[in-house]
Amino acid sequence: MHRSFSERQLVTLLRQGDEGAFRYLVRRYQKKLYAVAFGITLDREESFDIVQDVFLNAYRKIGRFRQQSSLSTWLHRITVNQCLNRKRRWRRRLRRQHRSIDSPELDPVPLAAPAGSDPETLYNGKLAVQELWRALRQVPEQARAVFVLKEIQGMSYDEIARDLHIKKGTVSSRLFYVRRRLKAELQAFLEGETGHEE
Repeated sequence: MHRSFSERQLVTLLRQGDEGAFRYLVRRYQKKLYAVAFGITLDREESFDIVQDVFLNAYRKIGRFRQQSSLSTWLHRITVNQCLNRKRRWRRRLRRQHRSIDSPELDPVPLAAPAGSDPETLYNGKLAVQELWRALRQVPEQARAVFVLKEIQGMSYDEIARDLHIKKGTVSSRLFYVRRRLKAELQAFLEGETGHEE
């Protein structure tokens, strides 16, 4: 049973159709790719489906992986493309109510009130997190993808530009736009302008 691989070993074994290597690939990258997918789609079930498709595509197309970038970068690129393509296909469909953004265990962004906080602080912190996700839903998918890769995955501007096939300046401008939008939305929430007034 395989326990660990270097990236080169993993790619070689995947190209040979090694099932143990594929299971290791899934264990190693599943949570990170889910966080990326959820950050873009804001939909739990859709994100799980996308991640499954990503691994299936990676398994089928591993022979095309040129190793000019890291395996992680390649998988991130496939995930983002799957998210954006799926969003375009279903854009006109009436979307159901997404309850997943209210569920802390599904929240890939580490936003929570400090341990030991009083109930009121915890409640207000939860409302702020929910408001953040609601604000993110209003951001275009391309801009949200940049935000997710930078703020959730911690990728550099250069890595994001390479992943999304855009210029570094575009990464910067999209990130600035999202941050400004979220800051405005959260400021309005904190000032009681979003229906949470006392």
